[in-house]
Amino acid sequence: MNTPHAVIVGLGQLGRTLGEGLLMQGITVTPILRSTPIDPTLNPETVIVATGEDDLAGALKRIPQTWKSRPTIVLLQNELLPPQWQTQGVSEPTIFVVWFERKPGKLITPLLPSVVFGPQQHIIQSAMDHLGIPCETAADENDILTQLVIKNAYIWTTNISSLFVGPLTTGVLHEKHASLVDSLIKETIAVQEAIIGRSFDLAKISSRVNQALLSDPLHNAGGRSAKRRLERFLAHAHTVGISVPQAQMIAERQGITARA
Repeated sequence: MNTPHAVIVGLGQLGRTLGEGLLMQGITVTPILRSTPIDPTLNPETVIVATGEDDLAGALKRIPQTWKSRPTIVLLQNELLPPQWQTQGVSEPTIFVVWFERKPGKLITPLLPSVVFGPQQHIIQSAMDHLGIPCETAADENDILTQLVIKNAYIWTTNISSLFVGPLTTGVLHEKHASLVDSLIKETIAVQEAIIGRSFDLAKISSRVNQALLSDPLHNAGGRSAKRRLERFLAHAHTVGISVPQAQMIAERQGITARA
């Protein structure tokens, strides 16, 4: 009997965490780094792409089309949207909406249960179970798209807000800057609706974002990547022709312009 085989592209904190969960299941794991040539003769059952947002397109281009044309790919990036995998020829990806954080030298911190959906969902769910990280399976494709929109709205709202009001916790952001949060949630949803081509429940998404803000009220809003997240958000808004006055005002104060 052959041992199940998984490939992990990118070994940051999330890649290492998933690798640990796979190894605990007895799955052979092959890591792929930027300097690692990819052997197209490998035949992995699971391919986890755990690179950062800016590296995703390049990573998907490197992956053999024979892997992408099968339901093997797992994507878990923040700011993930369907065109990012559709334009790269990825067939039936498994989408993993991550709601835990792992910093070097610190324990894993879940904010909400992570959510997974797709052909590889059982492998990811089992990895999370082995690691004791809360994880749920989405009901269907519409549900996982909603989960993506919620997470993206949270990431963009917290990071963009931090550029305007300064370093603060998500609890303070929720308590002291509710109108700013509300405006940015609406803008991030509008942009995602235009990109995805369907509408979402504004009240539901807003409620879930605010729930995430309060799940760990001492969690830092924003960080070193906040400016780059705002650049990417503005680029999305420009591409789909959606006005985002709140985000644009913050960008102008920061001297930020959109770039792809």
